[in-house]
Amino acid sequence: MILEMYEILGLLFAVVLGGAIGLEREINGKPAGLRTNIIICLGAAAFTLVAQRLGLDAPEAPGRVAAGIVTGVGFLGAGALIQEGSGVHGLTTAASIWLVASIGVACGMGYYLLAGLTTFLALVALFGLLPITRKIRQRRQQKNGQDQ
Repeated sequence: MILEMYEILGLLFAVVLGGAIGLEREINGKPAGLRTNIIICLGAAAFTLVAQRLGLDAPEAPGRVAAGIVTGVGFLGAGALIQEGSGVHGLTTAASIWLVASIGVACGMGYYLLAGLTTFLALVALFGLLPITRKIRQRRQQKNGQDQ
């Protein structure tokens, strides 16, 4: 089997874009960091590429493989959630795992612009909104401290 150029590009894009999300998670000390996000994105891209090849003989294969990716990634995301008391931690990490898989599928399908734009918007949300969420949490903690 010889890899086509679009397949190689899809895998490379998956590494770069998954790495971009993973770098943000790593910088912020989250459990699913650089390597994890690259592997998830790359795996989703590889599964998608295989599904496309299978689709030549079985047209339903790509849809089934995509559904399997979503299910499998759901288990990974669930593993990232931690319940403490009445709160849950790890929701953003779980959501980023889910998102990175979708970016991998887009890379595997050759939808590089979609994958790149999705990554860019995710990074805007993750980096750009972090100061705002920190301020909100800080105010909430101050208010809770005054109420006690």
